[in-house]
Amino acid sequence: MDTEVDEIGPGIYRLSTWIPGITEHGFTFNQFLLMGDEPFLFHTGQRFLFPQVSEAVSRVVPLSTLRWISFGHLEADECGAMNLFLDAAPNAEVVHGELACMLSLSDMCDRPPVAAGESPVDIGGHRLRFIPTPHVPHNWEAGLWFDETTSTLLAGDLFTHTGRCPALTENDVVGPALQAEGFFHATGLNSNLAPTLAALADLRPTTLAVMHGSSYRGDGAAQLRALSDGYAAMGTAS
Repeated sequence: MDTEVDEIGPGIYRLSTWIPGITEHGFTFNQFLLMGDEPFLFHTGQRFLFPQVSEAVSRVVPLSTLRWISFGHLEADECGAMNLFLDAAPNAEVVHGELACMLSLSDMCDRPPVAAGESPVDIGGHRLRFIPTPHVPHNWEAGLWFDETTSTLLAGDLFTHTGRCPALTENDVVGPALQAEGFFHATGLNSNLAPTLAALADLRPTTLAVMHGSSYRGDGAAQLRALSDGYAAMGTAS
């Protein structure tokens, strides 16, 4: 299981490990490394992937210089290796929403986590704003990050699709995401879903950094609105 490294935007690297056996086409687990004076890692991967993912990080920046670690919500593929990264990077801190810090991270992190506020985190080269997305796509403490500098939404589990995919695409990712949703049933089809996706669309992202599958370049707002419509149709059908 090799971890591939691709630059999908200025100073934004996708670290991707394809694992066979999860669906008939396999499944990618992606992390995103944003470079700057204070390097920022979004997702850590599971503990068993730490050797591959940490080596991939080291191809871009010395592992010990990581400053920030974050993820969408508490799940092994998102944060399973966070304490291994904290051990490898002595100045790194986990940053997430206040709710995640209160519920879990203050107990789980080997170093105290930092609660993200309303002001963006400026890592020198990227300005990252934390956006709470409770229960979207799942988990109460869920939240995403928007890079104001490059108009990149670190989209986490949104737009999840299967297969061994190119790092970046300009093709539609909504259809594959809805197909995967029909298989996984991972998204909470609740009353908060449509307003949250609409608020994310209002950010007008031009890149969607997707955790499972290809990232997307183009009209991210249109993709988010189409995804919302697709989920609404699923809810009506059920």
